[in-house]
Amino acid sequence: MKVFAGNSNRQLAEAICTYLNVPLGRASVRRFADQEIFVEIQENVRGEDVFLVQPTAFPANDHLMELLIMIDAMRRSSARRITAVLPYFGYARQDRRASGRTPISAKLVANLITEAGADRVMTLDLHAGQIQGFFDIPTDNLFALPVLTRDIKSHYDLSNVMVVSPDVGGVVRARALAKRLDCLLAIVDKRRDRPGESEVMNIIGDIDGKDCLLIDDIVDSGGTLCNAADAMLAKGAASVTAYITHGVLSGGAVTRVTSSKLRELVITDSIQPTTAVLSAHNIRIVTTAPLIGEAISRTAQEESVSSLFD
Repeated sequence: MKVFAGNSNRQLAEAICTYLNVPLGRASVRRFADQEIFVEIQENVRGEDVFLVQPTAFPANDHLMELLIMIDAMRRSSARRITAVLPYFGYARQDRRASGRTPISAKLVANLITEAGADRVMTLDLHAGQIQGFFDIPTDNLFALPVLTRDIKSHYDLSNVMVVSPDVGGVVRARALAKRLDCLLAIVDKRRDRPGESEVMNIIGDIDGKDCLLIDDIVDSGGTLCNAADAMLAKGAASVTAYITHGVLSGGAVTRVTSSKLRELVITDSIQPTTAVLSAHNIRIVTTAPLIGEAISRTAQEESVSSLFD
């Protein structure tokens, strides 16, 4: 087994290798003067079980292209099996045709990864679970809930906690967390007028005096979280904390979060945090390296991955 990484999140790849007690594979991923990407694998991978750690976060197109070229380089270097490990799967939100004459980009990306030569895919908290069906190769969708649950238990009195879904579409995820914590569930009913903007309409559930935990898979602009926090505090919540798997945090999202009434935003390291994220006073990062590392180990040894979440 060998683990390699592109330029998207080397910190996470190194942490995974530390967990696995293996060195990070030597590979050069650089650009020519015209910004073409060039990959050179600098050690023998013939007959090896190779894992490529590369979340396709911003800049999504560059990091996706790096991944595709690395897969091709591994295939042409006679790797026995190539697993693309995408802690964050870019384009996942384009998983259906929302209107006429639009693409299903998530399916296109799945085809590209498959055609490049990947034998397996491993990802974390897909925006929509059915994206697994877009791949014609084995795909493992890991869940960050065990990581988030441990953090919540170490920071909160569970007798006063209420899990809140920021929209109706996230109820399944929120219910799973509430079941693990043995606590109640509430739902934010919102109306989105334009992409990237949201207006909170109502809170379904009695949150008066509760420490509310918003749970979601992606935070991008941060508008939904901040509006939801305002609405819940107005309804009598004692505090509002957001637990989000993927901290995309594009544009002015960090400023929006730091100036909001959120007690804290907790994200994972599936996307390499920016300097602004690291310096924010109310944004905290929990690592998924042991979770992904254990999944990689079990895959390499042909053991069950799903039992990680039993």
